[in-house]
Amino acid sequence: MYTVMMEAVGCFLSSGHRVAVTWDNTSTPERLQEFVPQVQAAVAPGGKVSVENVERLLLSAHADSSYDTVLLGAVPGSAAVHNSDVLAEVARILKPGGTVIIQEPVDLHAAPDAHLRSPARLSSALTLSGLTGVKQLLQEPLTSQQIRSIGEHLGYSGGEMATVTLSANKPNYEVGSTRQLSLSKRPVPGKPSVDPAAVKLWTLSASDMNDDDGDLLDSDELLDAEDLKKPLPSSLQKSGCGEGSEKKRKACKNCTCGLAEELVEEKSKIVTPKPAPSACGNCYLGDAFRCASCPYLGMPAFKPGEKVLLNPSQLQDS
Repeated sequence: MYTVMMEAVGCFLSSGHRVAVTWDNTSTPERLQEFVPQVQAAVAPGGKVSVENVERLLLSAHADSSYDTVLLGAVPGSAAVHNSDVLAEVARILKPGGTVIIQEPVDLHAAPDAHLRSPARLSSALTLSGLTGVKQLLQEPLTSQQIRSIGEHLGYSGGEMATVTLSANKPNYEVGSTRQLSLSKRPVPGKPSVDPAAVKLWTLSASDMNDDDGDLLDSDELLDAEDLKKPLPSSLQKSGCGEGSEKKRKACKNCTCGLAEELVEEKSKIVTPKPAPSACGNCYLGDAFRCASCPYLGMPAFKPGEKVLLNPSQLQDS
């Protein structure tokens, strides 16, 4: 399996490449020391291999787009499970068009919430981290040593477990880069064509507003005799507006038909007669004792203190 793995990885390595190799505690130092020189030989001359513990990868502060290839869990004997944060970090440090090779134990029939992912879930995790072109390179059954390591480190047992090797690529652009879209001007199938004359008719530019030869329609000419008729107040009334007896009509709370203003105006016209004061004090005795300008002239005598209401017309100045 080790030889097959190196052959699969070697297809993605070229001279001058910068390669990041991750290791974890499930693989022995001897395996790591044997694996790294072979990777170094594949990228010579001019290539460089960096070795990083997968648990420290997020703290290593590698520069963006600094590696051509990243090897995750490729050290023989590794049984590491890579979370979404690690995969996102790998997508960040890869150069545009760079490749990640990931080897990870899987459960071929894992439940959606199982700690070990199925090959399909691992492929989806790579895609969600921003990588594309995910391909499966290898699938081998787990060795007895790997099964024991998974049981010790992950507390996982049972299921049909295997080791899969996948490759994925970073898109050929930097994160956050922009590009102008090239929109096709060809007609869309099924979309009706627009008459150029109609487009010109409904298009109004700033120069058209200053064109003396242009004829603008008068908006009043668009109204006919029916539109100019004044609506009846009853047609503007809401439900409940104006209900009540003829003498006690009431407008609704949010009256818009004018009834509220009409009732206020009617109320202001009502004048309550007031008793007229007597200047001489003899008005109650009758006309023989009243002044020439007395408002009680022509009225019968009345008792002292009795309230007599006069007609408003009688209170006007003579």
